[in-house]
Amino acid sequence: MEKHMTGTRKEWLAARIELLKAEKDLTRRSDELARRRQELPWVRSDKKYRFETDEGSASLADLFRGRSQLLVYHFMFGPDYKAGCATCSTIADGFDGFAVHLANHDVTLSAVSQAPLAKLQAYKRRMGWTFPWASSFGSDFNLDFNVSFTEEQQREGAIEYNYERGGHAMDATAAVPQPVSRNAAMAGTDVATYTRERPGMSAFALEDGVVYHAYSAYARGLDGLWSMYQWLDRAPKGRNETGVWWLRHDEYDKR
Repeated sequence: MEKHMTGTRKEWLAARIELLKAEKDLTRRSDELARRRQELPWVRSDKKYRFETDEGSASLADLFRGRSQLLVYHFMFGPDYKAGCATCSTIADGFDGFAVHLANHDVTLSAVSQAPLAKLQAYKRRMGWTFPWASSFGSDFNLDFNVSFTEEQQREGAIEYNYERGGHAMDATAAVPQPVSRNAAMAGTDVATYTRERPGMSAFALEDGVVYHAYSAYARGLDGLWSMYQWLDRAPKGRNETGVWWLRHDEYDKR
């Protein structure tokens, strides 16, 4: 175990006050980034996407549930997965806690995945979640928002994810990173099938009956949504990780 530096309370306080300056600067820069996100131009979305939900067939506008803003978490759960992505599951574990607050601030939070609705509903029951989760099975929604890809795109190296082609760990074919292969196994599928799905989030606005796409983020752009990492970054040893250490919340006692 690596031995950490120790010191007096006076030394700690001096270092902490110096760190506080950097933290305040980061907060101010984060506020500025949030402002810039909100200033992005909205893009009208006229495509007639259809989703299957607990309430039946729905349009993208229906997913707003009567509110003017919609946040979609693109949950990795492909049609051939046997279970939802374990990594996405750790992120989604936090949704129920704050979704009610968003709903009372004119914002609906919904997950969307390609798997058929019955698979999503069964997994949702297993995880004990209550947030809305729609199936985009048979629709172009995931393809259009660059979170699902075809076998042909994968074969030809034509996957564009996080605003660039190739270069992501999930694009590797020769030396597949251990976290990717482990996550694939945890989803009950092979690496190629697993990596045709990707995580992300998208924000939409609804005005005068028209849906607009406002923002999307992928890959490490989702770090801020991963609540366990926000806590670990403040723990004495930080993230302190090598590879995939997490499990679904109902699997830890089965190790």
